[in-house]
Amino acid sequence: MPGASSKMPVLFVGHGNPMNAIAQNSYSGGWRQIGESVPRPRAVLAISAHWYIPSTAVTAVDRPRTIHDFGGFPKALYEIQYPVPGDRELALRAQELLKPLNVRLDHDWGLDHGAWCVLMHVFPQADIPVVQLSIDMTKPASFHFETAKRLAPLRDEQVMIIGSGNIVHNLHAYAWGQRTVEPFDWAARFDQLVRKLLISGDYGRLVDYKALGSDAALSIPTPDHYLPLLYAIALRGEDEELTFPVEGIEGGSVSMLAVRIG
Repeated sequence: MPGASSKMPVLFVGHGNPMNAIAQNSYSGGWRQIGESVPRPRAVLAISAHWYIPSTAVTAVDRPRTIHDFGGFPKALYEIQYPVPGDRELALRAQELLKPLNVRLDHDWGLDHGAWCVLMHVFPQADIPVVQLSIDMTKPASFHFETAKRLAPLRDEQVMIIGSGNIVHNLHAYAWGQRTVEPFDWAARFDQLVRKLLISGDYGRLVDYKALGSDAALSIPTPDHYLPLLYAIALRGEDEELTFPVEGIEGGSVSMLAVRIG
């Protein structure tokens, strides 16, 4: 694709358990390798499963706070700070690109763990500005896929767009604790199906995920962790390379698959 090399890559990252923020494992190591392999962006626009609200908003703060939006974890996890700057100009640019959609400038939200637990490994110096874009929980998957396309110009403006969620995310079936378990058959099958559809570019089926059967229903009991994937794939250019730099299924029922475009 002509000019594709000048575009910033797009990422979708399966973030999984918040403990991956402080763990030294294949997932956190893979995220660090991603950071070492991508061009340095001037800013990041993050779409996280954990800012799932009944509206579309972008963070417009100078110093987004590190939000510890979880409970029952070790003290060390709550002590982590990821003190990146914000980028009000990027927030305004996203607001402009998404018109006529009403996008609210938010001055309260910061970075939830879907964003910072990944970014602290990808860009550990915490010196790249980050803006978060919310996911409107009142809208269907097709809305998110089409909305994301309007963000494409940012790739030419040295902004890296990163979706953070999990393709398979069923916490009712998750094996908490330190024991290692094999993936559930339905989780492994759906993970493989999504890979196949990504490689073939069959995005219509990925958007209409509810039609993918019982494996999809078990893998996506709620859409919050799946929708960030649609923001990433909507931005793929024709013939752009797509790779899976991180893979695995955590706790039997959470896919850690990462997708890199470009």
